[in-house]
This record gives sequence, C-alpha cells and structure tokens, in this order.
Amino acid sequence: MQALDSTDRRLIAELRQDGRAPMARIAGRLGISRATAEKRVARMIESGAILGFTVRAREEASAIRAVMMIEVAGRTTREVVRHLKDLPELHTLHTTNGGWDLVAEIRVESLPDLDRVLREVRLIDGVLNSETSLLLSSA
Repeated sequence: MQALDSTDRRLIAELRQDGRAPMARIAGRLGISRATAEKRVARMIESGAILGFTVRAREEASAIRAVMMIEVAGRTTREVVRHLKDLPELHTLHTTNGGWDLVAEIRVESLPDLDRVLREVRLIDGVLNSETSLLLSSA
C-alpha cells in the first residue's frame, strides 16, 4: 500500500463524513480539482487504502455484534482482505501485530446470520484460524 499524504487523509476524512457527496463538492472543500480527487480516490481503492464504501446506520440496526480475530497464511493477507470486503456484514477490519493477523467487527441481525458469516470467512482461501467473541455491551 502506498503512503498517504495529507491530501489523501483529508479526502478520506471528507468521504467518512459523507461518502455520497459529489466529488466536485469534496474537491472544492479541499482546494483541488474534481479530476485530481477522483484519481486519488481511485488510487487509494486500488492500493487497498480505501476498502470500500458503506452505510452508517444507528447501532440498533444490527442486533448482534461480534469481533472475529483471523489468522492468515503467509503472504495472503491482501487476497483475504479483498474477499472479506465483499461481506456486507463486515463493519470494520483491522490488521494487527499480535497473535492474530486481522481483527474484524461483524454486525448481523441473528445468530444464524452470524453462523453463516463465520462459515464464509473460514472458507476463504488463506484463512488458517479464527476466534470470535460476541460483544455484549459497550461502556
């Protein structure tokens, strides 16, 4: 993944605020051209700096939340991340330096949905092991 400069980080911040805002408006706020903004966003998507776009919903929208720690084989992290991005139930994804390679927050409507998502993750080529904890409450 290519290093992000201050313009890239500001672009990401704008997209986090309103991912549906017209690119011309975002570019105007940053003082860059629409074409420059679009090229930078496309580059960040290609490099994996931007994993995708999502809808923000009230917390109640997903009844069950879980954290899944994932161990990845060798150098397959990029490919595993690409497959994980296709799961709409995956809310956030982090790389980590601990015993696990990835940490994913999953949000689903029911336990059968959670079971299905866990199976789908474990079937991804390159996923060696995982451990999942349900989030019961937040302080």
